Amino acid sequence: MLHRTMPFLRSTPGRFRPEALFHPRAVAILGADTAEGAPFLANLRAGGFTGPLHALPAGPAAIAGIAEAPDLALVCAPPGDLPAILAALGRRGTRCAIVTGDAPADLRALTLASGVRALGPRSFGLAVPAIGLNATAAHLPPRAGRLALVGQSSGLARAVLDWAEPNGVGFSHVVGIGANGDIGFSIVLDWLSRDASTGAILLDIRRIRDPRAFLSAARAAARLRPVVALHAGAASRDRAGADAFAAALRRSGVLPVATLEDLLAAAETLTRARPAAGEAPVIVATTAGPAQLAADALRASGLAPAHLAPETCRTLSLLSVTTTPQADFLLAPAEPPTRLAEIAAMLAGARETGGVLVLHTPAAPPDAQLRDDTALAAITASAAASRVPLLAAILGETTAAGHRRLLAEAGIPAFHSPEAAVRAFLHLVQHRRNRAAARELPASTVLRLAPDRAEVRRRFAAARAEGRLDLAQDEALAVLAAYGMPTIPGRVAMTVEDAVHAAALLGYPVVVKRRRLGPATDRPGADKPAEPALALDLRDPTRLRAAAQLLDSGDGIGLLVQRQAGRARELRIRVREDALLGPTIAFGQGGTASDLLDDLAIDLPPLNLTLAAALIARTRVAATLGALHDQQAADLAAIADALVRVSQLVVDFPEIAELDINPLFADGQGVLAADAAIRLRPRGAAPAHLAIPPYPGELATTLETGGETLVLRPIRPEDANAHIALFNRLSPEDVRYRFFSALRELSREQVARLTQVDYAREIAFIAVRPARTPGAEDETVGVARLVCETTLSENGPGEGEFAVLVQPDMKGRGVARRLMEMLIAWGRAQGLTAITGQVLADNRPMQVFIRALGFTLRRAPGEPDLLEARLPLDEAAPDGHTGGEIDGPSQDPPAAARPTQPKAP
Repeated sequence: MLHRTMPFLRSTPGRFRPEALFHPRAVAILGADTAEGAPFLANLRAGGFTGPLHALPAGPAAIAGIAEAPDLALVCAPPGDLPAILAALGRRGTRCAIVTGDAPADLRALTLASGVRALGPRSFGLAVPAIGLNATAAHLPPRAGRLALVGQSSGLARAVLDWAEPNGVGFSHVVGIGANGDIGFSIVLDWLSRDASTGAILLDIRRIRDPRAFLSAARAAARLRPVVALHAGAASRDRAGADAFAAALRRSGVLPVATLEDLLAAAETLTRARPAAGEAPVIVATTAGPAQLAADALRASGLAPAHLAPETCRTLSLLSVTTTPQADFLLAPAEPPTRLAEIAAMLAGARETGGVLVLHTPAAPPDAQLRDDTALAAITASAAASRVPLLAAILGETTAAGHRRLLAEAGIPAFHSPEAAVRAFLHLVQHRRNRAAARELPASTVLRLAPDRAEVRRRFAAARAEGRLDLAQDEALAVLAAYGMPTIPGRVAMTVEDAVHAAALLGYPVVVKRRRLGPATDRPGADKPAEPALALDLRDPTRLRAAAQLLDSGDGIGLLVQRQAGRARELRIRVREDALLGPTIAFGQGGTASDLLDDLAIDLPPLNLTLAAALIARTRVAATLGALHDQQAADLAAIADALVRVSQLVVDFPEIAELDINPLFADGQGVLAADAAIRLRPRGAAPAHLAIPPYPGELATTLETGGETLVLRPIRPEDANAHIALFNRLSPEDVRYRFFSALRELSREQVARLTQVDYAREIAFIAVRPARTPGAEDETVGVARLVCETTLSENGPGEGEFAVLVQPDMKGRGVARRLMEMLIAWGRAQGLTAITGQVLADNRPMQVFIRALGFTLRRAPGEPDLLEARLPLDEAAPDGHTGGEIDGPSQDPPAAARPTQPKAP
């Protein structure tokens, strides 16, 4: 059965089932006799779909005449008929539809009323070439392949299909989301992430209905295969919002691109090339001109050619190549024609090589065609054995176009120019970086020393008690200091003489500022000509009095006197809330001209030091932080630490609406916050929600059992090796109880899926035996997993499916029981209505175990060897059992219940 091989998919009658949409057994088209429906019907008939195909008129009455309800209905009907058609389909038992035209009202409301989930409105349709399904308005039939295209624009979909045909690119799926009224990206990405025939995913994004659900599904998909996203229209809207969305994509492991050309180039590269082994490629060419262009493009992109090791240079000399470790490129001798491929193959094996860019220009007469063919055949052969990506730029058009096509058919990314090949390698590097960023899981608490949260709460409460949402600079700086941020000492002065007294206490030279409330960028009157706001380098009381008299506006807010900082770089950290994604953290050039310089890179909290360092590197100011002729290098670790502290503050206090630190001085000794502003949300306003859920480290606990202490905590990506080792320690009976089959090993994709968990939709608690000797790895001895049935935005909280097992030597010691208690508590906290799973009928220990936890068991319909387990979470379990004490070793089962669909431990 399909649901046994596709995780998370249930075959419950009367409910939406993704397999009915993406792998339908029967299809109906309503409106087949209309001008709109005719192209869809023609493509359906020509596609080779082998299931029943019902061509019906547009009215709802035609549905009743079908002998059996189709899995999928294509609705090509006037908008006014859509409500009646969906209602008729729902009564008939069809649960999936594609709406190709407009909807008379909110499509989501219509689908909720009818029980029929739908793609659309204005959907391009759906194609699954492997099963002959082409229910699209495409002008060309998509060939079968490993690329999935999911988009909202029909025009862009046709353009991609038109590009794919001559380039030999095939598709596993083409899915038209349309206006994203009901079935959106999250359901589609969930399916594609578990589809073995899909190698890479292209996204055309115009509108996201639920960012948290989209990012959750995107993270799940990007863990297993490359995902590239084109966000059309982003540049015409709010720049900060577009940058924030790109940051969210990067943190999800998705590669964002800005142009259709980049989307197609990324598709060419990511579906055919191996992942980048590093960020420094080697350029090898037949002529110097194109090679220098490639080297220039590489450096302009922020990368550099690989520095070859001395032993690599010595090996190259045997191939008649003279080079140095610092050479930007290598030139292959013209003879023999295979030498270019031989050099590329040798370089592909060098440990310093992140990839190989091969540049080929047409050979000179005589025998040009023969030598070109020989050279290209050799490149094809060498690419197959390469451990690093090999990208080819075949220059020219008359003869080169045919050569590029031959390489593409052989699975080698081939481009028309040196610059295009460099952009392709940059895509591989960016994808590598984004995958690494997605594996970073900052905890909800990342600071080593606990901040003074009580002081922050006191400051916020005091401002609210005065009827203020804005904090003054000194109050904001005190909040930062409570989180360990170094700040410049200062004192508030209400009069000129107070300022003189404050300066005497602080020590000259000093700076005096007009005290202000809240961020300066949008205070009332901020669009008026700027008035003097501060005076610098005040070295005596006379100058201080003059400056204070000039700056004192008499508004009763007063002045701020600070010790003057030494010469340093001026940086900025800004927190704002994006309407879709919640809090964002921007970093870049600071000072009075920071807004004009437009050098702010954006990321999303939570941050850790690794993510903070990557954020710094994406700015232009990063290039100025090294040692200069008159300044020592800035302390990058201190800057990253400041970003992490701001991130922690935002995570801890979601009532913060806006925060701005400008300037943040940075030098070789560290950082100092000189000015800051904080604005709070109104009382009673909904708190901000993080688009990237933090690692729930607060759920960790310990268990004393059998004379040892186990750590019980949520799983992390770095647990992959220990997870494989746990599987290898299971007995054959354990494996059969868990997987219902004699599974021999876990695949790489399974391990990634199981250890790189999205905590917005899934939890896995592991029991860890800490390493007994230094340098040894911790040992995972048990695991319990709970997966939400769907993403929370699609069908509400719904139910969760569980799995639990422990290794043989830990049975009967209460480990499984405690893991299940944690699982049940997490499910309740998420608002799940029930926890379900399946148990083999002969797995008696598991049946006793879960009954004691309050689960009920019943025979699975049509499967006599299976029992369905269910625990309602909205009511007390029988006899008060919600995970209490269970006596006897038989209560820890030899292997776990398997979820309704197989999920590994």
